[in-house]
Amino acid sequence: MALNRDFIGRTFPSSEPYEVSRVKIREFATAIGDSNPIYQDQDAAKAAGHPDVIAPPTFPIAISLGGGALADPELGLNYAMVVHGEQRFTYTRPIHAGDVLTTESTITGIRAAGNNEVMTIETAIKTVDGELVCTTFNSIVERGA
Repeated sequence: MALNRDFIGRTFPSSEPYEVSRVKIREFATAIGDSNPIYQDQDAAKAAGHPDVIAPPTFPIAISLGGGALADPELGLNYAMVVHGEQRFTYTRPIHAGDVLTTESTITGIRAAGNNEVMTIETAIKTVDGELVCTTFNSIVERGA
């Protein structure tokens, strides 16, 4: 079944702020196999000019699809058939421990690609004070739609 094109342009805010902790940053860095000390050691991060440990560049994937955009049954997305197509990030500054972040995800496109549906989503990641930290761009593919 095709994805509902009426969702193009819809924006979904995060349900609640996400507090970035040193533990979550360390767990993420470990999971992706990145042992850079600025992701794990506060002194190393401070020596590099950061206020605390910073998150690896791909960390926002953990929170970038919040807000229920993909969970709305009216969208018609079959999670069992979804694969990740593409991901990229544009940063204003690094994410660091202590940040409290919100997300606002907008479905920017839905298109057919053979028997598949490709949905693009842009997410603004901001501090609770409204400072833009990062924008993510995701493409997900629903196979055999």
